[in-house]
Amino acid sequence: MNTDADKDRERAQKQFFLLQLLRIASLGLLLAGIAITQGAIAGPYALGIVMVVIGMGGFFFGPPLLARKFKGSDSTPSERTEEP
Repeated sequence: MNTDADKDRERAQKQFFLLQLLRIASLGLLLAGIAITQGAIAGPYALGIVMVVIGMGGFFFGPPLLARKFKGSDSTPSERTEEP
């Protein structure tokens, strides 16, 4: 017996999980990039800089963008009406 409230809760849990996964992955990329730039991990310095920039962007700007995408897909097509 799966009610609408249960479906909404499941969807919210999945969305929360994805947001946190994005944050953790971005943080890992950021830390790996810092390790490369500091010489703790072998790799080109430029790669480390790129990883830091992408990691920071993903950490700070990824979750709000993903949340906006989720918010836009929450309503059904019949609920999305254009106002003149």
